[in-house]
Amino acid sequence: MKKAELSPSLMCMDLDKFTEQITFLNKHVSSYHMDIMDGHFVPNITLSPWFIQEVRKISQLPMSAHLMVTDPAFWVQELINIKCDWICMHAEVLNGLAFRLIDQIHNAGLKAGVVLNPETSIDSIFPYIDLVDKITIMTVEPGFAGQRFLEPTLNKIVELRNIRVEKGYHYVIEMDGSSSRKTFKRIDKAGPDIYVIGRSGLFALTDDIAKSWEMMSKDYYDTTGKTF
Repeated sequence: MKKAELSPSLMCMDLDKFTEQITFLNKHVSSYHMDIMDGHFVPNITLSPWFIQEVRKISQLPMSAHLMVTDPAFWVQELINIKCDWICMHAEVLNGLAFRLIDQIHNAGLKAGVVLNPETSIDSIFPYIDLVDKITIMTVEPGFAGQRFLEPTLNKIVELRNIRVEKGYHYVIEMDGSSSRKTFKRIDKAGPDIYVIGRSGLFALTDDIAKSWEMMSKDYYDTTGKTF
C-alpha cells in the first residue's frame, strides 16, 4: 500500500495566520480540502469559491471542494468556473443528478468525487461508482469540526478498497473527520489513500503551524510506525 496523503481542512485553520500557514503547508501536503456549507444541508456556513481563489494566490496545490449543500448543481458550475481541481458532492442529494453533474465536471477537465455520510451505504452510489475519481467517507457527522469519531464508518473504507481491486475502478478513497492521535491507528488499519486533517489532528495542537506539524507527524509515527 502506498503512503497516505494529507489534505488539510482549511475551515479549521487560523485565518489570522492565513499566509503563514498556507506557505508552510505548501511544502508538506498534497492538496487542500475546502468545506463549502450552505446552512441547509448542514446547520453551518463555511468557505466559498472565493476562498479557493484566495488560496490560489499563494498555492499551486490541487484544491478539493467538499459540497455540503442542498443544491449541488448551482455550486458545481461555480466551481467549474474557477477550475477547482476536485468537486465532491454528497450522495444524499445526488439522486437524479449524479450522471449529469459527473459528466459536467469531467467535460470541464476536472475530477468528480462523491461523499458518504456515516449512515449512507456504499450501495447508494453503485450506479455511478465506476465514474467517480474520489470517494470520501465521513467518519463524523458532517457540519462542524470536533465531532465524535464513528469507528464503524471505517468498514466502508475497507469495502471500497476491496471493490476497487475486484472491479479495477480508479477512484481514490478519502476519510474525513477527527483524524488525530486518538484515531490514527484505527484509520491506518482501514487504509484510506487520503486523510483530511483538521483541528484535533493539526491546527489546534499549538499556535505555531510548524510545531503543530511536528507534533502531528510524531503522533502518526508513534501510533502507526509510518510517516506521511
